[in-house]
Amino acid sequence: MRKQPIPGSGGDLPHVVVLGAGFAGHTAAKGLLRRLRGRARVTVIDQNDHFLYLPLLPEVAVGTLEPRRIAVPLVQSLRGADVVVGEVTHIDVEARTVAYTDQEGGSGSVSYDRLVLAVGSVNKLLPVPGIAEYAHGFRGLPEALYLRDHLTRQIELAATATDPQEKASRCTFIVVGAGYTGTEVAAQGASFTAQMARAHPSLRGTPIRWMLLDIAKRVLPELDERLSRTADTVLRERGVDVRMGQSVAEALPKCVRLTNTDEEVPTHTLVWCVGVRPDPLVEDLGLPNERGRLVVGTDLAVAGHPEIVACGDAAAVPDVTRPGSATAMTAQHATRQGALAARNVAASLGHGTPRAYKHSDLGFVVELGGTDAAANPLGLPLSGLPATAVTRGYHLLSMPGNRIRVAADWLLDAVLPRQAVALGMVRGRQVPLETTAPAQAG
Repeated sequence: MRKQPIPGSGGDLPHVVVLGAGFAGHTAAKGLLRRLRGRARVTVIDQNDHFLYLPLLPEVAVGTLEPRRIAVPLVQSLRGADVVVGEVTHIDVEARTVAYTDQEGGSGSVSYDRLVLAVGSVNKLLPVPGIAEYAHGFRGLPEALYLRDHLTRQIELAATATDPQEKASRCTFIVVGAGYTGTEVAAQGASFTAQMARAHPSLRGTPIRWMLLDIAKRVLPELDERLSRTADTVLRERGVDVRMGQSVAEALPKCVRLTNTDEEVPTHTLVWCVGVRPDPLVEDLGLPNERGRLVVGTDLAVAGHPEIVACGDAAAVPDVTRPGSATAMTAQHATRQGALAARNVAASLGHGTPRAYKHSDLGFVVELGGTDAAANPLGLPLSGLPATAVTRGYHLLSMPGNRIRVAADWLLDAVLPRQAVALGMVRGRQVPLETTAPAQAG
């Protein structure tokens, strides 16, 4: 393993290393660059060379947005930082070094004076037979591109199928998990496949069936009930079979068996959106953790290791608004924790004053496609066009780049028919449902 010097950096300056460039890591790195202004070296290590704006991933899957619209290059958005594209393999907290492998299998390591741990999360698998073999997750661009091709392919194959049962099974799509991602995938996927089906005369009279399953009592269980009702109404209006209190008992090659009733539903599409868990790298540190999240104080520092701060999905940050609990694994918390991490790390280097983390939710937005959305900015429940305007405005403000391109795609989608073509760039075997590769949500 080689020690990799940071190109163009002075060795006499303090070195801050940020692991992860998701919402927390990207915000932390940007804040550090602004606060330190060349008085420290800032290195960002991430397995991707871009920040991925995950909330708009469903719109990539249904063709509303092109994939590069939600991928912002790190070298552009984090000017002044050294960007290392690689996967972290080991952190030695005593020697203060981080080892990684690059895209072509080479290895390297960097030392740090301060470490910001924002490695994000991975898919959360449940012990359901067949899930790992026959389901696909939805946590990154490869999965979105695969799903876009897969949905297109199923409609095209259904249009040429002569067996009514095969036609019906290819027109049946099942999403497990009624949180943000699953709800948005089901809502937007139902509109996308219905639009495609209308172009095939042979599918007239064939129901395009979407099912949304979750063991929770309602969709979007983590949000205000009014948002949940709005989303539920939109889903049902689009023909989605919403089944709360029910999930998948077993996944088979061409069907799934449901819990409670043992009903078997023939399908070729199973999208797993159950949730996430912290990157296993956190547990490998050997430091105190809470359900895989690093235990930190309200200042985000690790007890006994003040040179390490953690934020986002990787950290169990005390929620002072709900004593005894940790903050939720959301992009909103991750972004604000990233900003605080930058402030407190800069303060530890003698620039500024530290603060403790305290944040109350300002509201949530759920993009349901077309002119439908659900939002409650500052607690004000909205639906329809007003919610869509608030939702898209929020996303544009939150993105660190590509705003004009995203707005242009939205405008084109409003006035032009969507192109439904299967490009075949990502095959199913290239996006297995597994939990080892981190998805940088936080």
